[in-house]
Amino acid sequence: MFDAARSGAWLTRDRLRVYPLLLGLGLGGALITLIATRSGLLDHWGRPLGTDFSQFWVAGFEVAAGHPAQPYDNTAHAAAQAALFGQTDGFYSWPYPPYFLGLAALFATLPYLAALALWQTSTLALYLAAIWHAAPIRRLGRTAVVSIALVYPAVTVNLVHGQNGFLTAALLGAGALLVPKRPVIAGVLLGLLAYKPQFALAVPVALLAGGYFRTVFAAALTVAAATLAALAAFGSEPWHAFFASLEFTRHAVLEQGGPGFGKTQSAFAAVRLLGGSVSLAYAIQGAVTVSVLVALAWLWRGERDHRLKAAGLIVASLLSTPYCLDYDLTVLGPAIALLVSYGIVRGFPPYGKTLLAVIWALPLFARPLAAGLGVPTGAALMLILFGGLIWVARNESCACLLPKNHAN
Repeated sequence: MFDAARSGAWLTRDRLRVYPLLLGLGLGGALITLIATRSGLLDHWGRPLGTDFSQFWVAGFEVAAGHPAQPYDNTAHAAAQAALFGQTDGFYSWPYPPYFLGLAALFATLPYLAALALWQTSTLALYLAAIWHAAPIRRLGRTAVVSIALVYPAVTVNLVHGQNGFLTAALLGAGALLVPKRPVIAGVLLGLLAYKPQFALAVPVALLAGGYFRTVFAAALTVAAATLAALAAFGSEPWHAFFASLEFTRHAVLEQGGPGFGKTQSAFAAVRLLGGSVSLAYAIQGAVTVSVLVALAWLWRGERDHRLKAAGLIVASLLSTPYCLDYDLTVLGPAIALLVSYGIVRGFPPYGKTLLAVIWALPLFARPLAAGLGVPTGAALMLILFGGLIWVARNESCACLLPKNHAN
């Protein structure tokens, strides 16, 4: 058993075809059941279908009504949700910078279910495009790549939440991949991540360490242009309201675990879930963040395979923030594709295939194990993946990698 796990021999082509198919049937059936048992705009549990998307749609209505700062007022935002959806199970706060208000207003011009469907399908297409360019299409085949990308459990998690994981995965995945060949386009894509600022910490570290100053400049200009556009469209009031709302996000959502520490997949949440204090959680998260960013700078500074660098940036972006939820694990999709591509060409390290399979399944069990059994696995497994990636980069030209003819 250990030999099979070490070599990855258990992960045969037949299993790669059958296991995702079976999982896809199960997850697809769950989604169909969720839709079939809805009552109006609410699901069986009294939540808006696409839960978190409801806050996007409501925020769009508030913007269209001439109140772009209202989404940051929890009392007013909750009242607006109740007016549009009736009494629901839970309140969905608006934590995004004003960049996202224009997009929310655009989708609010459509009926809710049509807006939800358009949001999910359009951003899913962007996610698949990022996977398409990162994955080894010739070796695995188009059908296999698309099916495995679609059945990746984080896709279902993101669909159920109506969240922006597909968009984040597309921007970060494609941006990281395009840095060497299309530095300006990469900078624009990475700059657009400003709508999700907690994932932008690792980006300047990698780019500056690698000397990609054109990409840094393009990203900075993109952020500046987006900020000016938001100011021109909505004025300064939403910005003041956004910065004032950060205290609520920090205290109620992050430190007190508003969404649940089982749902949050970070070192900070793991410490809190295990009973650690807020100060200890910040200390552990700080140590993880600094260690990961130092290792990332080393990775991007050297002349190493860019697939390792891009995958490292993606994983580091998730590890370096205390605020990473289970639907954000969608971002790991392009990283897995990049590492599979690297392994097929250069050889997989010991336990490499098995680790990637476990990471692929992570969104399926991370939240249930943490919330149900109090066992946090998300950040720990991502740390193992990142550590393994750094180990491979250090030994890139050594004989410690399996021969290429073992990479199938």
